[in-house]
Amino acid sequence: MKRWIIFLLFINLTALVSVAQKVDPLIDSANNAYTEQNYEEAVGFYEKVLDKGLESPELYYNLGNAYYKLHDIASAILNYERAKQLAPNDEDIQYNLELAKKQITDKIEPIPEFFLLRWAKNALNLFSSNAWALASLITFIAFLVLFSLYLYSGRLGIKKSSFWIGIIALIISIASFSFSYQQKQDIVNSGEAIVFSPKVTVKSSPSESGTELFVIHRGVKVHIVDDDINGWYEVKLADGNKGWLKRETVEPI
Repeated sequence: MKRWIIFLLFINLTALVSVAQKVDPLIDSANNAYTEQNYEEAVGFYEKVLDKGLESPELYYNLGNAYYKLHDIASAILNYERAKQLAPNDEDIQYNLELAKKQITDKIEPIPEFFLLRWAKNALNLFSSNAWALASLITFIAFLVLFSLYLYSGRLGIKKSSFWIGIIALIISIASFSFSYQQKQDIVNSGEAIVFSPKVTVKSSPSESGTELFVIHRGVKVHIVDDDINGWYEVKLADGNKGWLKRETVEPI
């Protein structure tokens, strides 16, 4: 059994090294192309890296910058949003995203959030999913160490301190794991998309015969409420307006 585990670990490590060896030259080429202002070439290299299954906030951020330089604002916003999902508190990503949003036609004012919900989201986004997971692991290990001290220490003071500090460490570990899990779910099932058609008429029902409600343009972010089997999305805008549009007019984040 141990031999199989070691073998599988070796195979996985070999695969990771192989991917890294293939990807690193592409990233270097992309960065060099961007530095030399060959933005179309940079986009091609960054997209190839993504095609190989590697993703990171830096990669999406750089790809967004390259698209922005090409004046493809919708693609820039899409990649900034993807970068923001992986690094929700990165100021550079947020700044460039807001800068790109100023270039689109529609200026949609979001509905103000209830302050408790806003505080909860800010707390959740203090760190990335991986950072919360690491914090959960470290505090759980601390809990195990403190619990061992509680069980085996012969001194009453140490037993009391280790017990109460251990409880706090366990609570922090559980909370951190919950934050990590929630962030990961938000990334996998974000339910958001960017409009890529120059102009989209949002309908009252999932059909061409539906009443025309309003028009939105390329670059607008929408929240996907429902997915119709006939190729339509029910979407909701940040200002609360809802309606149906064709699936091919948007690109999921």
